[in-house]
Amino acid sequence: MTTFVDRVELHVAAGSGGHGCASVHREKFKPLGGPDGGNGGRGGDVILVVDQDVTTLLDYHHHPHRKATNGQPGAGDNREGKNGQDLVLPVPDGTVVLDGNGEVLADMVGQGTTFVAGQGGRGGLGNAALASARRKAPGFALLGEPGEGRDIVLELKTVADVALVGYPSAGKSSLISVLSAAKPKIADYPFTTLVPNLGVVTAGSTVYTVADVPGLIPGASQGRGLGLEFLRHVERCEVLVHVLDTATLESDRDPVSDLDIIEEELAQYGGLENRPRVVVLNKVDIPDGKDLADMIRPDLEERGYRVFEVSAVAHLGLKELSFALAEIVATARAAKPVQEATRIVIRPQAVDDAGFTVTEEGEHFYRVRGEKPERWVHQTDFNNDEAVGYLADRLSRLGVEDALLKAGARAMDGVAIGPEDNAVVFDWEPTMAAGAEMLGRRGEDHRLEAPRPAAQRRRDRDAERDEASEEYERFRPF
Repeated sequence: MTTFVDRVELHVAAGSGGHGCASVHREKFKPLGGPDGGNGGRGGDVILVVDQDVTTLLDYHHHPHRKATNGQPGAGDNREGKNGQDLVLPVPDGTVVLDGNGEVLADMVGQGTTFVAGQGGRGGLGNAALASARRKAPGFALLGEPGEGRDIVLELKTVADVALVGYPSAGKSSLISVLSAAKPKIADYPFTTLVPNLGVVTAGSTVYTVADVPGLIPGASQGRGLGLEFLRHVERCEVLVHVLDTATLESDRDPVSDLDIIEEELAQYGGLENRPRVVVLNKVDIPDGKDLADMIRPDLEERGYRVFEVSAVAHLGLKELSFALAEIVATARAAKPVQEATRIVIRPQAVDDAGFTVTEEGEHFYRVRGEKPERWVHQTDFNNDEAVGYLADRLSRLGVEDALLKAGARAMDGVAIGPEDNAVVFDWEPTMAAGAEMLGRRGEDHRLEAPRPAAQRRRDRDAERDEASEEYERFRPF
């Protein structure tokens, strides 16, 4: 027997991008034909998709860890790595996606609705893509970015027009079985229904869905019984139908008290105050039930309820009830605003937004946060001095050096790039930009250029040394 699960915690991890390749083309009579390292492939995304054939989150309850495939690394001869395959996870219609803090990330309603729960990492550039007029033979490549990983919560809220609420064994399952073609489990003991049952009803030209919401008893909104597990399933319904048992065998219960208790639980749950209510007095085929229905009906109508006397067993009053519900549903649908086409909101970057922040955390320690610096750090192979120098150049051009100086950083102060749990920490030297130039013009190889006279090479070296000295003096701390 399939178990119904409507809330799970899911751990998703997108695929990481493949590393770029550092390679030099070689062939006969052409031993140094230039860089030809290919780019790495993109990591696969984790995508949630609404599938009408899926009605429960049971599969994710048993297997809560899901990961997409990684991108493949690039190769020589300009061969790019294969992209990772996206992981598509089908979810029921009405699934709400929340983050770890309970914030709603997506409300997935409608067949085919998609949500990217984890973004795959971009593949690293090979040295062929990094080559330029100034960097003709890069001896390094960029690493692939790690895929996005996070914990999300999936909650299923049944998509139905009408919700049947009431005490266990009030006859909700019997009523939905005769109003529609649904075949729920029916018995005369509490909590027969352990999952919300859905049925489709046709009344004239109106077709609507009815949900049997189980487990509502006193204290349900605080977690007693099964009510807290299923109260979320009434949130999307347009009409609430109180099914009252007029022939209950319990001496301490009566239909009016049952109605008041269920209304109190709905009020405690919140958000359902404006939904129209209908009262159904069930089991009027029993003589005592009919007498009690006639006795309490005037009181209920004085409260403003529309009251219907029905018998699910004898099929009494069902046609009037189904058409009345169809009328309310049609009115609610007509009152809804017409859904507009999806609009894309473009928010340009502020003129004074540098794309990163520098904050002082404690004495002689600074932290750099920003999308670009953090991404560049993940792409850097710190075992390759040329790659580290390339990172230094990128940070300098972005303005990180100047921002650290303005923040009061001094030589050998600690600097971290990234969040606390995943940061690169180093002792900062204000000569980072100048030091990068002192390493030489990275990626240049004199074997790829025309020979220069010895005197010209000496003059060029002297000019570069003087330029480096000027840069050092400019950045040297006072």
